Amino acid sequence: MRGFKLIKYLLAFAVCLLTFAGSGMMPVLAADGGNEKAAESVADNLPSELCLGCHGEKGFAAPGADGKMRSLYVRQGKFESSVHGKRQCVECHTDITEIPHQPGMGQKVSCVTCHQKLWETAKKEGKTNDKEFARLGVVVQQIDRFMKSIHARPNAEDQSHTNATCYNCHDAHYIYPAGSPERTEWRLDVPNKCGKCHAAERKAYATSVHGQMVLENNYPDAAICSDCHSTHSVEDPTLDVTRVAITKNCGNCHKDQLETYTKTYHGQVNTLGYGYTAKCFDCHGSHTIQFVSDPRSTVSPENRVNTCRKCHVGATAGFVSFEPHGNSHDRKRFPLMWATSTFMIALLFGVFAFFWLHSALWFYREYKDRKEGKKVPHIVTDGLKLDESKHFRRFHPAWRVAHIFFALSVMMLVLTGTAVLFADATWAKVIVDMFGGPKVTAIVHRVSAAIMLGIFFLHLIYVVIRIGREWKTFNWFGPTSLVPNLKDLEDMIGMFKWFFGQGPRPIFERWTYWEKFDYWAVFWGMGAIGGTGLMLAFPNAVASILPGWVFNIGTIIHGEEAILAAVFLFTVHFFNNHFRPDKHPPPDIVMFTGTQSLEEFRHEHTLEYSRLVASGEINKYLVDAPSRAMTLGSRILGIALIIIGLTLLTLVLIGFIGGA
Repeated sequence: MRGFKLIKYLLAFAVCLLTFAGSGMMPVLAADGGNEKAAESVADNLPSELCLGCHGEKGFAAPGADGKMRSLYVRQGKFESSVHGKRQCVECHTDITEIPHQPGMGQKVSCVTCHQKLWETAKKEGKTNDKEFARLGVVVQQIDRFMKSIHARPNAEDQSHTNATCYNCHDAHYIYPAGSPERTEWRLDVPNKCGKCHAAERKAYATSVHGQMVLENNYPDAAICSDCHSTHSVEDPTLDVTRVAITKNCGNCHKDQLETYTKTYHGQVNTLGYGYTAKCFDCHGSHTIQFVSDPRSTVSPENRVNTCRKCHVGATAGFVSFEPHGNSHDRKRFPLMWATSTFMIALLFGVFAFFWLHSALWFYREYKDRKEGKKVPHIVTDGLKLDESKHFRRFHPAWRVAHIFFALSVMMLVLTGTAVLFADATWAKVIVDMFGGPKVTAIVHRVSAAIMLGIFFLHLIYVVIRIGREWKTFNWFGPTSLVPNLKDLEDMIGMFKWFFGQGPRPIFERWTYWEKFDYWAVFWGMGAIGGTGLMLAFPNAVASILPGWVFNIGTIIHGEEAILAAVFLFTVHFFNNHFRPDKHPPPDIVMFTGTQSLEEFRHEHTLEYSRLVASGEINKYLVDAPSRAMTLGSRILGIALIIIGLTLLTLVLIGFIGGA
């Protein structure tokens, strides 16, 4: 057998020598358009051994179009160990239909056409899942990405050819499988291949920490061009999609840093698919990345202020003490962030544990009492001469209007805020895109915040003025005051006794203890969410006074308190006012009409009713029942707000659970 192969090689080599000597002996069958089938028949019977009889000889070359000798040598051993080693030469070089072939034929092989045809054949034969074709499917996907990349587009200076082809990066005869020593050798040479077109970038890369590890130390795990820019999906680096993709690619090596980056506003916008916020390379540089300890690094202590000022004009030394990779789970490195996060999480779980238990027990007891026909303690109404068709005016129109706008602004804040907070949730990008992007979303968020804060401060001003006018007579712990008192504690204890059947249902004055909690929770929320929100909205002003790490603390408080507020409002607050059995069917519209029936008033605020009756003041608060149109409109508004609230609750929980 070996002798037969040797004879074949010698014959083939002799024929090739004659051919390139200019004899032009045998015509190419394919030149005759009418003889294509014959050409295919000949090609099918041309084994690679015949081709390598000539091309396998070291130094084998032929004159190119420019008159210079062009190497046609193929290292047989290296070729046969490559991924293409089992294929016949003429499967790719389809223009070669006989040996000897005419000199100078050698048209460029179409890698795209060849792979696509093989894949189509595999699909027709049902072999796409076979081990032999498994990798081919991936290659076809890579081809598809390449055809859409900037490399596949016509060159701006010479549109007769594309920016790059397969040959610029790959040598078709020497492509090796991942994990092989040859593949590692090829990887280490990628910067040089890219540098043939991108010389300036190659030069800059050689000075970087990545370049030194690859080019000088032959360390294959360090980043090369394709790790950042991708292999087949290379795009214009100024495009948003590219900036976002490169940032994600950095995380393939720097996983912890990418995770902490995505918790910042910069990273959240990046996760949403927008490229205008700072990316890894905006701070660390791209081709000239150095260790942070290196004075040449753009994020070294000496250069950090100037780097931040590229985006944050006027940034101060305090500003740059912000930790872009701060980790609230790392107690040792970031103790303040850890402590803040731990406190907020404890607060969140503590509030929900108490009030969800409170709501569940309340629902059970109220449902049981209604089923058994139990009522609140009897109130004597005989002889009062009250018109039962009248309603009790509970809220002034100004408070009702303020409540509606406050509710709407809070709902908009929840929507626009959590869409960024939970940027990795599927629904978040849909919402942000609907608004027109993060910039518009941020504007809507701030306008909503201004409305919410405006209503809060108007209320605060009113309260201060009123207390100032009534300073001498104002009863801080009286029945109409919202200041918590000892009776609230007694009522709460009484409610839990009632929950467990150990006592009667408590009766209440104008404000119940849970209503007072709702009221004062807003003050906490305004301080926590509003204060940190203002701080994050005006970073330069804050950083001129405070150190940059306060932004890390503020971001944690702002996000965690937003979750607490949203979930509390749309579960506990909704339950107290709309979903407990005494309120069925929802919604309770007293906050929209401002009034409630005398029967409901007696049931909900028994002590206030008794006090007003005893003092003879009850008639001052009696008004006509709201019109049918007002009632219907209020119910529609109430149902709409409940639906919006529950939808927001669902989105927040999806984001929270998904993030966890």
